[in-house]
Amino acid sequence: MLAARLRVGLGGQGVAVSGRGWGRVAFSAVGVAVGLTVLIGGLGASAMVPRLAGAGWEPPYSLDVRPSAYLVISMAALAILAGTGGLAAGLVAVRRGWDARGLSAFGALSAVVLGFLPPSGSSDHLSYAAYGRIAVLGLDPYAVPPEGVPGDPVTADVEEWRGTTSVYGPVATAVQALASLVGGDSVRLTVFGLSVANVAAFLGTGWLLRRLWADPERRRRVALLWTANPLLLYHLVAGAHVDVLALVFVVAAVVTFGRLPVVSGALVGLGMAVKLPVGLVSLGIAWALRRDVRRLLAVAGSALVVLVAAYALVGGHALDQVRRASEFVSLAVPWQLVDGRRHGFGLPRDVIRFAWVAVAVLLAWLLLRALPRAYPAGARPAGAPPYGEGAPPDTGEDARSAAARVGLAVVSAWLLAAPYSLPWYDGLGFALLAMVPASGFDGFAVARTGLLSLAYLPAREAGRPPELDWLVTVVRSQVVPWALTALLAGLVWWALARRPRSPSGPAGPPPSAPSRGSRSPSR
Repeated sequence: MLAARLRVGLGGQGVAVSGRGWGRVAFSAVGVAVGLTVLIGGLGASAMVPRLAGAGWEPPYSLDVRPSAYLVISMAALAILAGTGGLAAGLVAVRRGWDARGLSAFGALSAVVLGFLPPSGSSDHLSYAAYGRIAVLGLDPYAVPPEGVPGDPVTADVEEWRGTTSVYGPVATAVQALASLVGGDSVRLTVFGLSVANVAAFLGTGWLLRRLWADPERRRRVALLWTANPLLLYHLVAGAHVDVLALVFVVAAVVTFGRLPVVSGALVGLGMAVKLPVGLVSLGIAWALRRDVRRLLAVAGSALVVLVAAYALVGGHALDQVRRASEFVSLAVPWQLVDGRRHGFGLPRDVIRFAWVAVAVLLAWLLLRALPRAYPAGARPAGAPPYGEGAPPDTGEDARSAAARVGLAVVSAWLLAAPYSLPWYDGLGFALLAMVPASGFDGFAVARTGLLSLAYLPAREAGRPPELDWLVTVVRSQVVPWALTALLAGLVWWALARRPRSPSGPAGPPPSAPSRGSRSPSR
């Protein structure tokens, strides 16, 4: 039917109709995904939603239906599948002219609603609440684990990580301590304080991304890949993961590095003081400033000052758990298939620790070749798309676009190659993806997050019936690692098949003089 409608009309009219058709599919699927995510939280405590101790009148709010584990896990699986399909359809629709009207408002409203529901999908927020509580009690969350404070009403509710000290940076701990000050002895109110901070960071990141560009097509990508992204709403907002606090800082750093390099560097330092890996974004900023040594030194210097000062306040031992975590191999990644500690064969962890870096470097190089560059301001040739590969000769890439493109290549290489990776880590990749032109890489990014999300249904162990252990032993440990391996092979093939792009555009006739009636080059 869509194919028939595509043939209706002449020129761009058929494309616009087709874009609206794909847009309806995308909006419907995204709506189903977000609706199911809201429903999971709204039903109350379950295998997907940890119980929150506290007074019933305190937020977050939910019913007390006590649904079965089979029901809520099935709902989560459907939400992930619908969200992944909706994102894929939306990417097609946007490239065919869909205006995505109302998508940003829908995403923002959904984030606010999810902020008033109990977090779902994992129990990490209980650990965040405990670390904040430990800090408020005058203890050191980098030295004292939750089980080290027996009898406390907040630390007692931690599930999987009771014996683990904080792996998060000083800024994250400060936010957690502030939430604990608000919540006091109430786990419920403490978690709500954390959710408010996360929703504010999520919406702030979307606002920054939207303000970054005046071009309507770029703003549509922001709406789809960030504000109304059902996978990010599922993980970062409904899941209440701390990662989003780091993302708002590094996105702001990309926005400000041209005019306010000292501020930009300080923002990078603050982001790294939440989670260290977000500092990879600074490599994109460094590339964009490679010919401006003064600004480059200002960014690097202020980032270093803020980061060192933050860790000096809590002590260098705050990095001990980070160093221990760097030796982990998560179940759903390809490295798990050759992990010698889990199998009678395979590679020692020390070998994996070095091998993944080599793989990441190769992937970063391939992505730098393959990802398209954006047109600089005022350099778009007549008849060309608003942005994308093929800028006229002798024009450089827009600086912020260059920072986002290089940052995306490096961050994606880390996400794809790292031996320890969880689906909510992909928020950093999507923030950068929303800043760059459309390409085939969009599909790989969406597919990876969808697959990894299916591996963690749910991410918490408590409440999952023994009959569903196959979700871990089969899906998480076998099916998804092999699927991600195949996806990685496909990405390498795609990147190798792409010709390197330069500001002078692809080989062939100059883009500044397109033939009459020609279509824009495929992105």
